[in-house]
Amino acid sequence: MNSLKLPAWLTGQSKALAAPILIMMMLAMMVLPLPAFVLDMFFSFNIALSIIVLLTSLYTIKPLDFMAFPAVLLVSTMLRLSLNVASTRVVLTEGHKGPDAAGKVIEAFGHFLIGGNYTVGIVVFVILTIINFVVVTKGAGRIAEVGARFALDAMPGKQMAIDADLNAGLIGEQEARARRLEVSQEAEFYGSMDGASKYVRGDAIAGILVTVINIFGGLIVGMVQHDLAFEMALKNYTLLAIGDGLVAQIPSLIISTAAGVVVSRVASEQDIGGQLVNQLFAKPRVLYITGGIIGGMGLIPGMPHIPFILLGGALCGGAYMITQREKKQNEEPAPVPEAAIAAPEMEEASWQDIVPVDTLGLEVGYRLIPLVDKGQNGELLRRIKGIRKKFAQEVGFLSPPVHIRDNLELKPAAYRIALKGVEVGSGEAYVGQFLAINPGMVNGTLPGNITTDPAFGLPAVWVDSSLREHAQALGYTVVDAGTVIATHLNHLITSHAAELLGRQEVQQLLDHLGKDSPKLVEDLVPKLISLSTLQKVLQNLLIEGVHIRDMRTIIETLSEYAPQIQDPNELTAMVRVALGRAIVQQIFPATNELSVITLDSRLERILMQALQSSGPDGAGIEPGLADTIAAQAEQAARQQEQMGLTPVLLVPGPLRALLARFLRRALPQLKVLSHAELPDSKTIRVTSLVGGQV
Repeated sequence: MNSLKLPAWLTGQSKALAAPILIMMMLAMMVLPLPAFVLDMFFSFNIALSIIVLLTSLYTIKPLDFMAFPAVLLVSTMLRLSLNVASTRVVLTEGHKGPDAAGKVIEAFGHFLIGGNYTVGIVVFVILTIINFVVVTKGAGRIAEVGARFALDAMPGKQMAIDADLNAGLIGEQEARARRLEVSQEAEFYGSMDGASKYVRGDAIAGILVTVINIFGGLIVGMVQHDLAFEMALKNYTLLAIGDGLVAQIPSLIISTAAGVVVSRVASEQDIGGQLVNQLFAKPRVLYITGGIIGGMGLIPGMPHIPFILLGGALCGGAYMITQREKKQNEEPAPVPEAAIAAPEMEEASWQDIVPVDTLGLEVGYRLIPLVDKGQNGELLRRIKGIRKKFAQEVGFLSPPVHIRDNLELKPAAYRIALKGVEVGSGEAYVGQFLAINPGMVNGTLPGNITTDPAFGLPAVWVDSSLREHAQALGYTVVDAGTVIATHLNHLITSHAAELLGRQEVQQLLDHLGKDSPKLVEDLVPKLISLSTLQKVLQNLLIEGVHIRDMRTIIETLSEYAPQIQDPNELTAMVRVALGRAIVQQIFPATNELSVITLDSRLERILMQALQSSGPDGAGIEPGLADTIAAQAEQAARQQEQMGLTPVLLVPGPLRALLARFLRRALPQLKVLSHAELPDSKTIRVTSLVGGQV
């Protein structure tokens, strides 16, 4: 027999209609009279809803898992107020008939709390309301208010951290968009919680006022309109008023507690129950001391001996069990005696003993092993895969794999990055701490281990994880240990791209291009130029930061000029002209106006003469003139960076290679372009002049 299944559109439409139906129902309760049985159903639903909300808040991992909580808080408050209005109408109109006039739920709660003493009932009800209003609701509102302020202050730092991960290739565009949405949602959540908490505080005040009105209004209605005796009227209406107030305040107290739980929890991978058990009862020493104190109190004359001694014994017994469990977990198999190990026979040396040098290597100290251990889900492994993928997409070839190993000779928290067996970078990263990087606009200082960012040399400080939010609020870019190593590795791979492009990688590039254009590749290599010449041209481009993704244009240009030119440097110049639009777009994205630095005309003539007399290596430039050019170029580049522009020096074509090699070591951030490389559609704006004082 086929089961009945509702269409998907009907299910979605039902969910969309749930909120309007609930609002209309609450408005109807305020206006239309309800029978006692219907009130019982609504009161029971209100209690069930509050319990559901509390349990949901206890089992959430982070506040955003319960993003609908501010709206739930508002709707539940309005539901209680609607029930108060409806029950007040029934209490005042039907209260003279007896304690069950407003339904069985109100009567049961009234009897349960009052217990035959109206004064005690009123006092207990007021105490419950004050606890809800003064302690729980006010505390939750204050936490939400502070959380909203810190979330807004930390937004710029979090956005910068997301952008840094995106630029380093650690995350993709889709994940970056999701993280940005989560940051904005977090700020909106705490702001909404701050506002919704005000409704709950108002609900607590309204509960007291409604109860007082029900008692005094009921006395007047019962004695004047229904001729009840004072004691009978007091008994009936006090029971109904207290029961009505209690049946509303208990759900209110439960939901206020849930609000406090949601806004006061710290983000973790465990729910509240797991955090409490693991953090309160995980230290045997604390349990031993507490058990000893409680047991000692039980031995004092006049104290209740049995409860204190039993509780003290239970705490000490729990501490003993935890200690035994930790010992069992820490036990390791006994080491095998050296005498029992048979000494292997020494083998002759062979060619297998020669281990090739890794092109890219990463060595880590033992404290960083969890970051690169596949068995422990090392996050750095995933990030390195992302780095290689982003590098291949942007630069144009696949970098060699990164060989990772531990090195006990390094400091426990140190790492070392090697290129062909030679160290090109090193640093320290502390698992469990965060590196707060100063981008130049922070609003305060942080306690911690002062250092510098290993990738870019910016001032930074290693801080404890508890200071992460505070550091972001001050304007620091905060990253974890894995991100520090990944960013450093990505920076070094990009800056040493030319050395990573070996003949094997060039051949793989040709093979990949040959799948779509086999004739284009066959006509160039090896007919016109050798594989080594092509490698040198591509390396020249990478040295100056030019991407080689457009291999078709590079191959076509080389095929055009290779019959007349065989010098790799001259071929590189021709390829740069062909790639001019891509080079300019890489330096000046999304702009038609190019702000550049140029040479004074007199200096151009001097350099052209030096080039003709000494050749392309520029050895004929006088040392004094070279120092002056370097100093003025550095000053002009600094001015460009202060204006937020990429420093670019625009020179005539014959001088480009000379000045690029000359300024590369002193000013690696300065890009040198020739006039022939600029597209005709671009507008040039000269911001500085080099050589005016030569």
